[in-house]
Amino acid sequence: MDLMEFESLPTTPTSEELLDKAFSKAARTGKAKYGVQAQRSMLQTSSNILSDNLDNIVQTWPDFDSIHPFYYELADILVEVDILRKCLGKIQWASTKTKDIGREYQSSLKGTNLEQSRIIRKQAFARMASVVRGISNELTVLSEARHSLKNLPTINPNLPTIVVAGYPNVGKSSFVNVTTNARNEIASYPFTTRGVLVGHIEYNYLRYQLIDTPGLLDRPMSDRNDIEKQAITALRHVADCILFFIDASETCGYSLPNQLSLRDEIKLQFNIPLNTVCSKSDLSTNIESDHYLYVPSDVLPSPSPSTIITPEILSPSQLIKKAISLIPPSDFWKNPPPR
Repeated sequence: MDLMEFESLPTTPTSEELLDKAFSKAARTGKAKYGVQAQRSMLQTSSNILSDNLDNIVQTWPDFDSIHPFYYELADILVEVDILRKCLGKIQWASTKTKDIGREYQSSLKGTNLEQSRIIRKQAFARMASVVRGISNELTVLSEARHSLKNLPTINPNLPTIVVAGYPNVGKSSFVNVTTNARNEIASYPFTTRGVLVGHIEYNYLRYQLIDTPGLLDRPMSDRNDIEKQAITALRHVADCILFFIDASETCGYSLPNQLSLRDEIKLQFNIPLNTVCSKSDLSTNIESDHYLYVPSDVLPSPSPSTIITPEILSPSQLIKKAISLIPPSDFWKNPPPR
């Protein structure tokens, strides 16, 4: 798995669904043959189907030892990786066990008559059913984990990434919208009720990712719960620079001291290049800032690439170039292809 580690996870069947599939197919196979050979065919079919399906469940999950730390931490936040490892290990054991039972009872069929072979085949079915029902809880855990993970936002940890931070109503989303196609890429983290806005731009033949994270970076650390703190840690694995938006006019509803305090917290938390952007600079520039920006609040996202924003001091495109200049060259290509 690469870009989206969990998006392609298939539905996890229940133990009863697995057993019904295996035994139904075995019964159909047995009807095509006669005597002991029919019992042998039923046993082999059921054993193979159960073993292969259980193994496929395990193989569809990513290797947690090799996935990107960003996805690892998101998975650990939502479902606890150690629990998933144990479930996958037990399901893999069940896969091997059902295969072994099939082989064991195949040997027992040698030299038997029809009645004896039926008894042996039924005993094998009972043992395989017991094994599969014994992992019912593990299958349920995987099913619930898949439901939690498959809707994670599509953030590519291999792209150079600009995180746009700041309190609500300071112009972050407007900026991301007018500089990217983010209006089509709004996703919700399961650990916050507000969405994460993801957009992309291309500059000098390189693709960049912009992330606006309301609900994660717009309140003091002391007000955040453990899940939010972990989410910020996960984002640290993909962020290459931060544009921190401050509304010096305070029309956003938050005081300037509080906004500056949050900026300082985020700067310490991420320990990566951060530039302060004074947004709404048509209303106030009463702050020492790296850049000044004005994105009109009445500008609506438009699919037309000809949409032009006319800022008073620094245009969004100019700010994007400033942000890109903050990214170390080594981060332009985070995951180069093998030579």
